Amino acid sequence: MVRIGIDVTSAIVQGGGIGRYTRELTRALAQLEANHQYRLFSAKPPAAPPVPDPLPQGAHVSYHPAPLGERWLYRLWYRLRLPLPVQWVTGPLDLFHSPDFVLPPVSGRIPTLLTVHDLSFAHYPQVFPEPLVCYLNSVVPWSVARATHILADSQATKHDLLTLWQVPPQKVTVLYSGVDARFRPVERAEEITAVCWRYHLPDAPYILTVGTVQPRKNYQMLIRAFAPLAQQFPHHLAIAGGKGWLYDEMMQEVARQGLDGRVHFLGFVADADLPALYSGAALYVFPSLYEGFGLPILEAMGCGVPVIASHASSLPEVAGDAAVLLDPTDEVGWTAVMGQLLQDNGRRARMVAAGFRQARQFTWRKAAKQLLAVYEELLGKREA
Repeated sequence: MVRIGIDVTSAIVQGGGIGRYTRELTRALAQLEANHQYRLFSAKPPAAPPVPDPLPQGAHVSYHPAPLGERWLYRLWYRLRLPLPVQWVTGPLDLFHSPDFVLPPVSGRIPTLLTVHDLSFAHYPQVFPEPLVCYLNSVVPWSVARATHILADSQATKHDLLTLWQVPPQKVTVLYSGVDARFRPVERAEEITAVCWRYHLPDAPYILTVGTVQPRKNYQMLIRAFAPLAQQFPHHLAIAGGKGWLYDEMMQEVARQGLDGRVHFLGFVADADLPALYSGAALYVFPSLYEGFGLPILEAMGCGVPVIASHASSLPEVAGDAAVLLDPTDEVGWTAVMGQLLQDNGRRARMVAAGFRQARQFTWRKAAKQLLAVYEELLGKREA
């Protein structure tokens, strides 16, 4: 039986983003029939992980937490670069996959696979804390150079790897994310009301966006674009996502626009609550400056919500022709399109139908089958 190690630290310690990607992909992978043993590695988990039951179960799945926390492992592996192999925790492996940008040391000549979700820190260093940019610019290229093969979330990310870091094209495979089947319209109004109440969202129509509150998400522009609508429509703006960096600047923008009570920061929303939150929205908006994939667009489409998104980076790949795509700097354009859609029920209905078709093209099972094929190709090259 082939022994495949997967770093699931992000699945345990991160509620959204890469944490969700890793959880969904490993769950789908474990459900495929394959003669493989999956040894799931993680740094020592926190006392209270943000997500219940983050890991897949099964006779061919085992979990191997390290005795050291994430911070200490990062110091040993990526700052001091000590060659302490991951097999110290997992036992012998035939292949190792890291789904979160960085690759720990491995022993032996086993193939390694690294997922690079985006290069936002290289494109927009000004919207990240400087220590984080320095760390990523040091560790991610080092990991990319050491990895046998790279997975990119989109053609846009693959293009960045090729052009910014001169990674050979044959070393990179694009693996799209999927949409879980639970992201479908929630019909019961009571369920939507209960979720809105749980996150202190008033009993009023709302426009929704989902993603960690950080400058790259372009929420300040969105707040300014929403301000004229607040004078014409009863809708509120709901921003669902954990606090990232420079959070205070978003709050100050709300005050500057006189939108206290009309813009709501919901904080991190549990996965189980997201379908109802999406389903209750009049519009889903995603004005990000840069994304490696943009999974919330497909989740919103799956729940039957019309989507307006930025035309930046990977988002046209994800949205297809099912969303309105706008320049993320065109504040006036965002105001105009949001206002038009709120008043045009026919166009909204056509966008909802197109969104259902688009979302159905992306499944975690499809992604897992492609990932399994990459594993087997790497293992085959090792044996050749």
